[in-house]
Amino acid sequence: MTTFPGIATKTSGGGAGSKISRGAWSWALFEWARNPWVLLGTIYVFAPYVSNVVIGDPIHGQTLISGWHKTAGIIIAITAPFLGAATDRMGRRKPLLALFTAVLAITIGVQWWALPGDSGLPIWALGLAVTLSGIFFVYTEVLHNSMLTRAAPPQLLSQVSGWGLALGNAGSLLLLVFVLVTMALPGQIDLPGLPDAPMFGLDPAKFEPSRIVTLLCAIWLIVFAIPIFLYTPDLVTTGEKFGDAMRHGVGNVFRTISKLKNYRNVALFLIARMLYADGKTAILIFSGIYAAGTMSWGLIEMLAYGIILTIFAVPGGIMSGWLDHRIGPKRAVILEIGVTFICLVAMVSMTSTSILFFIPVDPAATISSSPLFNTLPEVAYMGFAIVIAMSITAAYASSRALMARLAPEGMEGEVFGLYALAGSATAWLGPMLVEFFTDAYQSQRAGFGSIAILLIVGFILLLFVKPPPPLHRDDIA
Repeated sequence: MTTFPGIATKTSGGGAGSKISRGAWSWALFEWARNPWVLLGTIYVFAPYVSNVVIGDPIHGQTLISGWHKTAGIIIAITAPFLGAATDRMGRRKPLLALFTAVLAITIGVQWWALPGDSGLPIWALGLAVTLSGIFFVYTEVLHNSMLTRAAPPQLLSQVSGWGLALGNAGSLLLLVFVLVTMALPGQIDLPGLPDAPMFGLDPAKFEPSRIVTLLCAIWLIVFAIPIFLYTPDLVTTGEKFGDAMRHGVGNVFRTISKLKNYRNVALFLIARMLYADGKTAILIFSGIYAAGTMSWGLIEMLAYGIILTIFAVPGGIMSGWLDHRIGPKRAVILEIGVTFICLVAMVSMTSTSILFFIPVDPAATISSSPLFNTLPEVAYMGFAIVIAMSITAAYASSRALMARLAPEGMEGEVFGLYALAGSATAWLGPMLVEFFTDAYQSQRAGFGSIAILLIVGFILLLFVKPPPPLHRDDIA
């Protein structure tokens, strides 16, 4: 039986199998540490606050924030593949992962000082912090992804990858509920057991319940990143210094790219993933900003929205592993992209005064006595958003597992560097589309809807990717 470092194996019933080891769980737990910033920071709480309050204009805010993400995407596209190649030459990933995690925590934490007017960070400084946090978030992703094949054997890649995203959403859910119950609702709604004022003496007049997510996510990241450094297997160091590895890595990347002519199937998948993943990332970045601006949702509504979607996103990550085994990883990704596209179009069709683009709705008419989401457009938007949350989470997990199955042996680090490039080389394109269409039409709907272009092109290209061969007993024995 082939064994893997840090992987516990067992044999039962005459067959071979594996259980998820402590090292694999620690790898997955890093998503629990890192992902809350995506949900609380860039989607549901902080980015809408920046757009609607700090900048003070949803349309201008969406334009500025998309520009910051566009800049981060360009820098990531230029540097991420070289980072992967350099770590391949150095062997060990953990020292750089620790450094980048620390920098990410700092760039997240300083955004606490984002305030309207001139009382906090100037807009250029806030933009710099948002840009840097986006860059170092992807840097940690490159290193984390390249450790997956060391953390889990082939037959567990889908499950461990899916559990990672599920844990990331579960951690985000806990923080969303915590902020809602202890900081957003107190003083706003009178409920049994609810405090009379926000925890820690936070002042709603200074928007502290919205800003506090920056400090919470920074601390959460540092604390729960610790297990991956203690338990997940790392490669043995080669002794090559980072500067030398980066210099040599430049040549390695170009050689890897040239090698892709011999791995055309991998190249085609990377191009397809480059487009559809950027579309999915753009949906995550701008769905909260779009909902807050179009539906006029405040902190409480955005927290409730985030909680509901995150609850449904958790099984999305687990479902990806089941889909991979039932219909194959390629078909799973195709299905997940198709569902995402349909839901995006449906979400764009909703405003506070209309549904399905053309059907008018009285914004004052309610369909329930619920204090939140009680109009028809809000309920319809929420329904499609729930499905898209599941499909996006599943697609991320399925794509990562598919890449691990397609990667040539011995090229995992380089290929996952290119995989990060495929998810970020056009990361400037999604925000650029949103920026251009929002500004050109002075419409959040036009900007948000333009993301569909990336999903369509990526979907078409993915149809021509040859799926990896199915795993047989010899592959896992």
